[in-house]
Amino acid sequence: MTFLERLSQEIKSAMLARDADRLSTLRMLKSTIGYVQIERKDEPIPEADLITIVQKEVKKRRDSVEQFQQGGRPELADKELQEITVLEEFLPKPLSPGELEVLVKEVIQETGATSKKEMGKVIKAVQAKAAGRAEGKTISELVGKLLP
Repeated sequence: MTFLERLSQEIKSAMLARDADRLSTLRMLKSTIGYVQIERKDEPIPEADLITIVQKEVKKRRDSVEQFQQGGRPELADKELQEITVLEEFLPKPLSPGELEVLVKEVIQETGATSKKEMGKVIKAVQAKAAGRAEGKTISELVGKLLP
């Protein structure tokens, strides 16, 4: 089942279950994907790009949660957290901290990086291999810690 087929199936399930919150989140995701499709002018969107779109939406909501909590609006923060839960169902299973550390060490060896000056090269390679299974911030922190 492709990503878009799964999304359509989840929308139908939410409609049948009369789950308005889940349905609105799924429709928002479908709309966002539609806008990206329009920008690309009939070019099909690869699965990796669809995962990136979902990651961006999750990141937006995490930022919103932080802002709402600072602004004293816990009810809005809770709504955003519910949306994050729905969106995360469409992301691949994240790498565990141990798996990520092994991956970073492998990439450091492959690239021959010896100092923090080469962090960018290492981070790009790790992100390519992780393929959406780890956040950029986490990768950056780990690479910074492991490079001398």
